[in-house]
Amino acid sequence: MILASQLVVFTCIWITLMPNASVVAEIKTPQPRCSSSMEQTRYSKQETRMRKEDNTKVWPLKYKQILHIEDHDFAMRPGFGGSPVPVGIDIQVESIDSISEVDMDFTMTFYLRHYWKDERLAFPSKTNKSMTFDHRLIEKIWVPDIFFVHSKRSFIHDTTVENIMLRVHPDGNVLFSVRITVSAMCFMDFSRFPLDTQNCSLELESYAYNEEDLMLYWKHGNKSLNTDEHISLSQFFVEEFSASSGFAFYSSTGWYNRLFINFVLRRHIFFFVLQTYFPAMLMVMLSWVSFWIDRRAVPARVSLGITTVLTMSTILSGVSASMPQVSYVKAVDVYLWVSSLFVFLSVIEYAAVNYLTTVEERRRFKKTGKVLPCFHCRILFGM
Repeated sequence: MILASQLVVFTCIWITLMPNASVVAEIKTPQPRCSSSMEQTRYSKQETRMRKEDNTKVWPLKYKQILHIEDHDFAMRPGFGGSPVPVGIDIQVESIDSISEVDMDFTMTFYLRHYWKDERLAFPSKTNKSMTFDHRLIEKIWVPDIFFVHSKRSFIHDTTVENIMLRVHPDGNVLFSVRITVSAMCFMDFSRFPLDTQNCSLELESYAYNEEDLMLYWKHGNKSLNTDEHISLSQFFVEEFSASSGFAFYSSTGWYNRLFINFVLRRHIFFFVLQTYFPAMLMVMLSWVSFWIDRRAVPARVSLGITTVLTMSTILSGVSASMPQVSYVKAVDVYLWVSSLFVFLSVIEYAAVNYLTTVEERRRFKKTGKVLPCFHCRILFGM
């Protein structure tokens, strides 16, 4: 009986407390949800603020929208089907790195700047300020396809990034600048070497677009070609830089505009005076010393003559190794071969004197019958 009454009391208490527990649970359960939503709202606001502060994350979308890159086909040139697009060129020569006589080429580093107008890139601007981009935009728009005629090697500098700059103005005018090093052929004439003057040129031309599609011209006329005042070479004076233009015809594709960078090189003579002319002159004078040596001193005169001949051969070989194998005679060849001839004649002179002396002594021996000194005996009977 007592157990039954306790069970009834416990049941009443449990029924009384259950609604309160469910209410408490309902009250406590939404609190984490509210906290989580508040944290998410706070994080989203913070992320939005960071994105607004960090323009690099939204800049690619902005410039594509401003320049309408996605709305046009930039595989075609500006004004396709109409008049040829004018492309102005100006060049800032930074340095002439080397001149090679053996390979008949030169290496030049310069800034190549292109100017043209592409109305597809026009954008509204209240301040009329241009927009500047790096090499990443080049692949998305049309740029002139300039190449260098007769070039052997060329590359765009890429330290620390590719040296390319693109500047777009609100009206669609574009400036495209690139820093390039080019090695190109220079047809040299060495007939007056080392007193020669060489005329070299670097030629620019569009590869795909002929004169009906692209008109290439110097942007500022003769002032389009600028040079550094400190350009200097070890063996040459740079006498003149000039710009000119012309046309090139190809039988399969037609006429093309071509631009020329012309420069004149005059060689320094002092280096060759010290390395070639002066040593050759000394060898000729040294070979003449044998004229004052007694004709009976055979070892002294023969060794002196052979030494001068071998030295002249070494000088000739050194000059030939630093020059291309041309089929005509150079001025330095004339000088060195004449010097070698003088040296060789000095050896021949001693041989002639020695022979004539021997003949004369033999004739005297037959005429007088006297015994000659021991030295002449070795000459006559040593063999």
